[in-house]
Amino acid sequence: MSADQRDEAAPAEDAGDSGEGEAHENALQDVIAVDSDDNRTGLVNRLDAHTGDGIRHRAFTCLVFDGEGRLLLGQRAPGKRLWDTHWDGTVASHPVEGQSQIDATKQRLEEELGITPEQYSDLRVTDKFEYKRYYENAGLEWEVCAVLKVTLDDVSLDPDEDEIAGLLWVDYEHLHEHPKWYRQLRLCPWFEIAMRRDFEDE
Repeated sequence: MSADQRDEAAPAEDAGDSGEGEAHENALQDVIAVDSDDNRTGLVNRLDAHTGDGIRHRAFTCLVFDGEGRLLLGQRAPGKRLWDTHWDGTVASHPVEGQSQIDATKQRLEEELGITPEQYSDLRVTDKFEYKRYYENAGLEWEVCAVLKVTLDDVSLDPDEDEIAGLLWVDYEHLHEHPKWYRQLRLCPWFEIAMRRDFEDE
């Protein structure tokens, strides 16, 4: 597997609980720890995986298209602990124990955007890469990230405002060819890597 690890400076301090004695909701969840080839090595606490030096874990991002080939960008809600208000293409998350990337993606599409399986028929995994990025003083992502794509036959959306702050349909090639024109959007690093690799493979 190819790696895409260009580490930035580590955060000055870890982000643990809220500072009021209450554990962050991520501390109540687990993610799947993996080696560099995406082989499962165990379960780890989600907050532990995203703080300190991090723990490599399994993740996915899904690029949602319409029939004209436009990509749906989703803005992460301001309540997100990492990369809040940044724009993703389109949803990203982590499968849980015993869950495939396809099933995890179907779940998140419905939970975040109200997109049901009746609206598409071509959800598929198209790529996989490893990367590591730090975000301010809040934590980091160190993931083996699967990339999935889907084309909607029905573009009806019902976004959850706790997950999605904004939505924007864009021409995918135009976004890749003219990144400066979209600079104000502040794209998520995993999406930028997925997009670059997508066009390099053409």
